[in-house]
Amino acid sequence: MKGRTKAIILIVILVLIAGFTYQRYFFVFGEGAKAGTMNYFVKKGYMFKTYEGRLIQSGIKTPPQGGGNISSNEFMFSVTDEKVAQKLNSSTGSFLELHYKEYLHSLPWRGVSVFVVDSIISVKPVSQ
Repeated sequence: MKGRTKAIILIVILVLIAGFTYQRYFFVFGEGAKAGTMNYFVKKGYMFKTYEGRLIQSGIKTPPQGGGNISSNEFMFSVTDEKVAQKLNSSTGSFLELHYKEYLHSLPWRGVSVFVVDSIISVKPVSQ
């Protein structure tokens, strides 16, 4: 009886650890689209080289106490797909619409940000 109880407790603990790990690092908390001008896109990292980018969203209003001026808002993201990264790398300075997934926490090989861009909806050159 003691051996069976220990085995059941061990299985329950392992299931709880697996569920916690999945929820914390692999569960997609949210997904959506962001649009803006690509500011920069780089591949960086010490051990895991990941793609990181910044999208500047224009037309975001500041709160009324700020005078109601229009200011930009940065959307920092990571990319795991090599094909998406290559297309983004050649689109710096363009107006982009990106589809992303939001995770609760980042992983070193997935990038620095909890926002991971998985596809490009559209690319439009910015008119001068």
